[in-house]
Amino acid sequence: PLDIPPQPPVVMAKRRGLHRLLLATVVVTLVGECAFTFAGRRFVTSSAGRRNVELRAEKKYRVLVPIAEDSEEIETACITDVLTRAGADVTVASCSGDLQVRMSRGLKVVADKDIKDCKGETWDVIALPGGMPGAEHLRDNQVLEEMLKDQKSSGRVTAAVCASPAVVFAHHGLLESSATCYPAPKFKELVGSGWKDAKAVVDGNVITSQGPGTSLQFALKIVEEIYGEAKAQELAEQMVTNRA
Repeated sequence: PLDIPPQPPVVMAKRRGLHRLLLATVVVTLVGECAFTFAGRRFVTSSAGRRNVELRAEKKYRVLVPIAEDSEEIETACITDVLTRAGADVTVASCSGDLQVRMSRGLKVVADKDIKDCKGETWDVIALPGGMPGAEHLRDNQVLEEMLKDQKSSGRVTAAVCASPAVVFAHHGLLESSATCYPAPKFKELVGSGWKDAKAVVDGNVITSQGPGTSLQFALKIVEEIYGEAKAQELAEQMVTNRA
């Protein structure tokens, strides 16, 4: 037999650690998940978890953007542009009766559908631009009101920016305990004591933001909620902006 000299305890401990690491790799390959300790730290590895992240990134989420006469065009453009960049299937829906909608600064936008044709479909996100009196027109659309309430009760994402968190969401009881909106006193009062001075606020499945200047951060926050932080950061860097 070979005469192998005894190894120092430190060397033996390192070898045991490497053996555990190798065994963990084999277990992950075979069963998908393993917990182990290496170099004094506990690790949990999961091939299933990695696959879930991949599936989340690959899914084509459905996003509905309702607009009406005098909705804010910068906010509408930011929502539709950023979510499309993320890979979502974005539909712009008119709440004004005609597909061509005159926005708050005179820009004319042609919607994809009438809001009535969107009811009964499943949307991962319903995101409202603001603008006045555009937000009031959205508030008063009965079909949209029913869709928003169904969206909230089903646990799917609702989002609003500028005046819409106050004028639409607060009016219909869609806000959680905290939210933000355009920082004018009349809107802050509608939101109530839960108003936060932040570019974007996430409370449960409700996302709110403040105005045209925070619209990119608002849209990126929606991306973060459905596609994950890494995707939102990737888009922020591509567009040379920051996340909220």
